[in-house]
Amino acid sequence: MIGSVVILLPIFVLWAIDNINRQKDSTTMLLMEKGAALIRSFEAGARTGMMGMMTTRGTGFQLQRLLVETAKLPDIKYITVVDADGYIIAHSDRTRIGEIYDNFSDIEETAFSTELKWRRVVDPEGGYVFEVFRRFSPRHVYSRTRLGKIIIDRDLLNSVQIGDSSQEKMQAIFVGMDMSLIEEARKEDVRHTLLMGAILLLVGLAGISSLFLVNAYRTTKSSLKRIKAFSDNVVENMPIGLVALDPDRKIISINNVAATIFNNARSSVTGMAAESMMPAEVTDLIREINDTKAGIEREISYHTPDGKRLTLEINLSRLEGDDGAFMGYLILLRDITEIRSLKREVERSRRLASIGGLAAGVAHEIRNPLSSIKGFATYFSERYSHVPEDKKTAEIMVREVERLNRVISRLLELAKPVSIEKKSASPGALIQHSIKVIERDAAKKDISIITDIPEDLPLIDLDSDRMNQVLLNLYLNAIEAMDNGGTITVNAEAEKRSGMLRITITDTGRGIDKKDLAHVFDPYFTTKQSGTGLGLSIVHRTIESHNGEIAIESDQGKGTKVTIFLSYK
Repeated sequence: MIGSVVILLPIFVLWAIDNINRQKDSTTMLLMEKGAALIRSFEAGARTGMMGMMTTRGTGFQLQRLLVETAKLPDIKYITVVDADGYIIAHSDRTRIGEIYDNFSDIEETAFSTELKWRRVVDPEGGYVFEVFRRFSPRHVYSRTRLGKIIIDRDLLNSVQIGDSSQEKMQAIFVGMDMSLIEEARKEDVRHTLLMGAILLLVGLAGISSLFLVNAYRTTKSSLKRIKAFSDNVVENMPIGLVALDPDRKIISINNVAATIFNNARSSVTGMAAESMMPAEVTDLIREINDTKAGIEREISYHTPDGKRLTLEINLSRLEGDDGAFMGYLILLRDITEIRSLKREVERSRRLASIGGLAAGVAHEIRNPLSSIKGFATYFSERYSHVPEDKKTAEIMVREVERLNRVISRLLELAKPVSIEKKSASPGALIQHSIKVIERDAAKKDISIITDIPEDLPLIDLDSDRMNQVLLNLYLNAIEAMDNGGTITVNAEAEKRSGMLRITITDTGRGIDKKDLAHVFDPYFTTKQSGTGLGLSIVHRTIESHNGEIAIESDQGKGTKVTIFLSYK
């Protein structure tokens, strides 16, 4: 605004001054033209009167009368004719004839100059008079007449002739015009010019200010648009959930992550109360922060409507403006269910590793005594072969020792790293071979086997013996889960998009309780009365050693589905 004033103010000041000066010049020119026209008309009247006097002898020409009549025109203050000596020889006010015209210092020069001049004088009444003056020339040529001389009244005009020679005495004429109305009009024009200048200045300032405001608005709007796009992009793509609430705890903003965590659609929750979308464990924190006025960081766990248990990391804070006004709440949340599960898995793995190391040591210490027990049991079985009861007892001892040896072998195998030898093999042929091994056992329990194995499965690097052991273990578990017959379905599919080979084994057995699914790969965990709980644990370790994954889905009373993922790229 200061810059606009500095630029525009001198321009409009100069414009106003120039406009006032032009108006003043125009007024002066108008008055001069009016005065010149009066002088010319007066001179023309004087010439006409003089000519009449020359043709009508003895009548004379009354210059004073013509001057008085001419002075009666509007806005004419006075008209006077002055000779070169400064004497008034004619005046619109008869009382002043014969006086010295003392308002002007250079009468003689004016009397001999034909140049029209002007000046502004103050009349006795205090008003301004615009005076126009120049040489008074009622005649153009002076010549002798046949009468020999021209006699003109001394009070009338400007010529005296002596004998046959004529001598013209120079005069000046002064026309005084009233400036009161013109001055008033000029003052009004000045006021109007200044007012218009001020208005134009204000309009100019408003225009320049409007341009700056429009440019600032566009710049600000563009900046806000970029900031909004950036903030929206950040909020939408941030890996944690964000929920903003107004002071009434209604949702005003929520990103996709938060909507997914709470299993809601974004469009349907905006404007809803927080209590209607969030669990009570979260809304209780909102009440708590109103009491403490400080930010809250906490982990909460709750059950979703579909029965899942989620663990969330919550960061809750109050939103306040620069003036301290309360604006609402900001909730940052992160689903750490899997992280907590992985931590528990790591702890369990460490614990199992410690147990495995301890078990390996215990197994090694137990094997030697078992060998001695088996030797003595065999000895007593042969020595008391003629005593059926003793022989049977000795044989039971031998079988139990052998069973313990098998358990210890598996325990030792679980405790040490799995050693695999990968070779390129056809997964289809491997699956078909493993199915043939258990066909007889399945037929004995009236279990049918359905396969869907494409012939064009890609070759894969794996340890055939170890993988065959995995498949057999899974088949046998399925057979044991079906006491009254059923169906085992084996599918294999190569997923080109992910580069994974998927092998699925599904049975129609009794299934696994949901509370036991998380522990099926734990060593020594079993639901069988005669099981050791090491089979699936070994299967899990073998799949992991192939950089694969294994997953189990089961509904109690409906069956179990085991899926193995192996990479073939």
